[in-house]
Amino acid sequence: MSIKVQNVTKKYGHQKALDNVSFVVNPGEIIGFLGPNGAGKSTMMKIICAYVPQNEGEVEVCGMNVSENELQVKSRLGYLPENNPLYLDMFVKEYLSFVAGIYKLENTEQRVAGVIEKVGLVKEQNKRIGELSKGYRQRVGLAQSFIHNPEVLILDEPTTGLDPNQIIEIRNLIKEIGKDKTVLLSTHIMQEVEAICDRAIIINEGIIVADKKVSALKNMQTGVKKLMVTFKNPVEESEIKKIFKGESLIKISDIQYEITAEDQAKAKNAIMQYALDGGHEIQQFTEAGSSLEDVFRQLTIGKE
Repeated sequence: MSIKVQNVTKKYGHQKALDNVSFVVNPGEIIGFLGPNGAGKSTMMKIICAYVPQNEGEVEVCGMNVSENELQVKSRLGYLPENNPLYLDMFVKEYLSFVAGIYKLENTEQRVAGVIEKVGLVKEQNKRIGELSKGYRQRVGLAQSFIHNPEVLILDEPTTGLDPNQIIEIRNLIKEIGKDKTVLLSTHIMQEVEAICDRAIIINEGIIVADKKVSALKNMQTGVKKLMVTFKNPVEESEIKKIFKGESLIKISDIQYEITAEDQAKAKNAIMQYALDGGHEIQQFTEAGSSLEDVFRQLTIGKE
């Protein structure tokens, strides 16, 4: 296994940031590590990377105990922290050469050229990092995290602050890099987890509350039920709102609405009565289960 966390507890004073946390990440997996702010995600990642020591428990990376083999572990993994610290006055190519030197890599020029091409920085390689957009700075951060060809990548909020186009670019890049590496990815974006990850681990208040395949998580019962109704012709949103005053209503288009309701049968009857009274033709009813976001909310803040 690439990462093994066993009964890890971390305290800051009297406060527990992590409480008896255990999980395993197998070779080749891309795992989403989810949780609200302050749940313990970044602390756990720093412990795995040997930057912060745990108070109790053990962590292994590639079969090596992190506490006993700090330098060897760091040579086998790549880490992109949330704030992505970079030397802004250095040029892209210069900075990556500097990182390669820290790892004492051979064929530095070849390594640097390879990661620059892989992350799409060819046109930016002779610019100062401080001149780059945030999206390109994230690419530089990713490049430094795997320039030494690590077996494990730890990525803490890699798409924070990016615009939608940049998010998709970085997401695709992570998927490409993750084809031959083990990746532990912290994020708040549920669509990112669905698009990239094989499995998701959810942590809340320092405790693991779920560890399942993404598909299995979405199938968990949360009490949230959604009904999609499609009309043949446009209908007024204000009219639909009158029927579902206490329910969540989302207008998808002029002919399509999503209703979140505890009692789907009752919701469907109300829509059918509305259509009958107003002469509106219904083309389709679709019942949907819980979304990953619904499950996340249920596990981290409870049912409202």
